[in-house]
Amino acid sequence: MSTIDERFIALHPRSAELAGEAHQIFPGGVTHDIRHFEPFGLYVDRAEGARKWDVDGNEIIDYVMGHGALLLGHAHPTLTAAVKGQVERGTHYGASHTLEIAWARAIQSLLPSAERVRFVSSGTEATMMAVRLARAFNGRSRLLKLRHHFHGWNDTISAGGPSARDSYGSVGVPSEWAGSIEVLDQHDLEAIGAALARRDFAAVILEPTGYSWGTGPLDPAVPAFLRDRTRETETILIFDEVITGFRASMGGAQARLQIQPDLTTLAKIVAGGLPGGVVAGRADLLDQIAIDPDKPPSKRVGHPGTFNANPLSAVAGAAMLAEVATGVPNEMADRRATQLTRGMNAIIRRAEVPGAAYRDASMVHLLLGHEVDPPFEDQYWNWGTSGPGARVPHTPARLVWPFSRAMLNHGVDLIHMGAMVSAVHSETDVEATLEAFEASLADLRAEAIL
Repeated sequence: MSTIDERFIALHPRSAELAGEAHQIFPGGVTHDIRHFEPFGLYVDRAEGARKWDVDGNEIIDYVMGHGALLLGHAHPTLTAAVKGQVERGTHYGASHTLEIAWARAIQSLLPSAERVRFVSSGTEATMMAVRLARAFNGRSRLLKLRHHFHGWNDTISAGGPSARDSYGSVGVPSEWAGSIEVLDQHDLEAIGAALARRDFAAVILEPTGYSWGTGPLDPAVPAFLRDRTRETETILIFDEVITGFRASMGGAQARLQIQPDLTTLAKIVAGGLPGGVVAGRADLLDQIAIDPDKPPSKRVGHPGTFNANPLSAVAGAAMLAEVATGVPNEMADRRATQLTRGMNAIIRRAEVPGAAYRDASMVHLLLGHEVDPPFEDQYWNWGTSGPGARVPHTPARLVWPFSRAMLNHGVDLIHMGAMVSAVHSETDVEATLEAFEASLADLRAEAIL
């Protein structure tokens, strides 16, 4: 057993015990695929700000940040006060309430494309509804998606089949669904253009900054190309901004790109770290859900949902977006992400390790085990050098697990090979993270892993 593994096990005896118990209850011992960790994952006792404490008392700088939902960090006083106050007033009215209007208005103020808003309970539900609305609107059934782009685990999206980088494949999805989806490489404009020219797609859906929340960056020319071609072919353009919404910028990736999609799917930040999601976009598309006595039931898209716009998510979401609207959270998170990325690249160069760190807003990605060709420009993917045909390699699995364990040994929890930086990560937090990163690379070198 390696020294890294020995230390990891020694630091987390209670987590190991709980993981053993969980394996008797949950499939694979976890409640979300991303929480699978080898040899076992950590069990967290509490969290505050940029840090969390596990059941063994270890203090950890956290970059998982609720899978990206916590732009304001853990237990932010503003959100905590909002939720506490609402709990005393009721958690579920089974009726409309003013809180949902305030929440929706906050979304519209930041997202110009949001003529109408419909609340759901998760990102997966949001993409499911967006695709259904598109199919109902133009009467087409087929969907065009880009390879490795993730849009939840529902059958509508998963039928395209698994790939080497996709965590969710098509096992359990009827084979008949496969013909309803066409999957193309994100930079193959010739193939995408030819496919759209057939005019048989209800919609194109994509992560507007690139697959896996920008791990594979997308040339900004592609969303612009898709906007033009979808208009020409009467195809609905769906931006999946479940992660990038209010993180890529105050108005999401679409505001930064200055492109208005027809539909946008949101979750995570939009609900203030509580469960909740949104489909927002063109009024004529979303109004298909409206109950209208003059419209036959066969023309209406039905949409129930017990926890749609529940009061707790509504107050948390509105409070979160009020903070975002000041511009401060994004500016602070982006600043710390810059510090982290540049620091990692400096350490990589000093250690003469193959790899690089790069970022998009406050989303940081780390690549180890590969020489970076074409090069990165400081901290950004350099499209001017790489061109639209570039492919981004990924860290080999033989490095991922030892590296992740080493970082935890030094008190830092990344989200796979990346970091969701929050507005409450301090300069000191980032400096400590860089010390842990340098020590972790040294650990890998000492054991001839890297």
